[in-house]
Amino acid sequence: MRVTVQSSGASRSRRSSYHGVSLSEALRVWLRVAALSFGGPAGQIAVMHRILVEEKRWISEERFLHALNYCMLLPGPEAQQLATYIGWLMHRTFGGLMAGGLFILPGIVAIMGLSWIYALYGNVGFVAALFFGLKAAVLAIVLEAVLRIGKRALKNSVMIGLAAAAFVAIFFLSVPFPIIILAAALIGFVGARAGLPSFIAASNGASRQDASVDLLGDELPVHARPNNWRSLRVAALWLALWLVPVLALLLTHGMGNVFSQIALFFSKMAMVTFGGAYAVLAYVAQQAVETYGWLKPGEMLDGLGMAETTPGPLIMVLQFVGFMAAFRDPGTLHPLVAGTLGGLLTTWVTFTPCFLWIFLGAPYIELLRGKSTLSGALSAITAAVVGVILNLAIWFGIHTIFREVHAFTWGPIALDAPVWESVNIWALLLAVAAIIAMFRFKLGMLPTLAATSAAGIALYAAGAIS
Repeated sequence: MRVTVQSSGASRSRRSSYHGVSLSEALRVWLRVAALSFGGPAGQIAVMHRILVEEKRWISEERFLHALNYCMLLPGPEAQQLATYIGWLMHRTFGGLMAGGLFILPGIVAIMGLSWIYALYGNVGFVAALFFGLKAAVLAIVLEAVLRIGKRALKNSVMIGLAAAAFVAIFFLSVPFPIIILAAALIGFVGARAGLPSFIAASNGASRQDASVDLLGDELPVHARPNNWRSLRVAALWLALWLVPVLALLLTHGMGNVFSQIALFFSKMAMVTFGGAYAVLAYVAQQAVETYGWLKPGEMLDGLGMAETTPGPLIMVLQFVGFMAAFRDPGTLHPLVAGTLGGLLTTWVTFTPCFLWIFLGAPYIELLRGKSTLSGALSAITAAVVGVILNLAIWFGIHTIFREVHAFTWGPIALDAPVWESVNIWALLLAVAAIIAMFRFKLGMLPTLAATSAAGIALYAAGAIS
């Protein structure tokens, strides 16, 4: 009898009490993380590190960085997936759903509200002036992202060459973003496997904390150990949640329906969004503006401005794209109802795969610590992403500062070239001011956004812009 009692207690301890963090406490912590998730992935990851590693000491520095490194290998927003990963480690599937779901919930509500305002009043003078100012700051933010990621990723001439090649491929040759990322991953994998020093990622240098300090410890939780039968069940469930709505729309409405197009297009994006929102936005903008006609060029910047000023992943800008697509092609629905459904559908097919990647892959990812080939692939992808983000900055800059562009083609080269006589002097001045504020005076993202938005409204009030 004594043996039975001890075994039951040990099992119960392994199931629920190995770290002592209750679900109610975890809920409060993840609500706090969600409320503070401004500033893009770098700021969001820093918030999680400060709260989870330094303050709460749930997990060690080593475990946190290991989870982050491999979340960066996955498609989707790494900060949201990192929250899901740690929530899953701490409290199983429910913990992952709680952490990952709360991380995006404030952004869903905020972007939906702003999309309604934009759709109803976007052409009203002061609202247009507000977004006119936002665009200038967004340009500075994207440029800052190029430099920030570049400093981290371009450590040698090979990585610089990969970034340059990615920029040329997407900017001049219109090579699709997914092909660029897959090619970079293959190059990095092969280079690391061959033992080439340029592709072998440097050690992160994190010192291992005392196992008694972090609550999770170094042991792999029972629920985090790979199990093939469990993996099949997880894959079946989350693939159904993701793809059944897509297939249902395709079968009932056909390929020409806007909701079918939204479901299919953003499902594809969910599989190739390596490197975060900035890396994929140029491709999304190109498709949404030129292929589907969902948005006008400047409206993508408006959406990015919304995402920059609300909590949650920057990839939430896709909800705005889906909203506007359905709002402008509502069929028999009221435009606002159609827009709301289009935005929520976009969010569903964008983030449901993120939970799939974590719940299915995390147990196996935990077994891949220290694999140099995967680190090489990650390094090459990150280098290529620098070139893609530079393309995004230039694309946004052209469509913000110039009122007119024209398609330029010469052999395999195809790009949007600005009409120099159409320069918008106020847009140029605001963009320069935002760049100086962020780079010279180190003004933060939110103060810069607020200042340029106020400047846009002031210019409208003075009659300088209409």
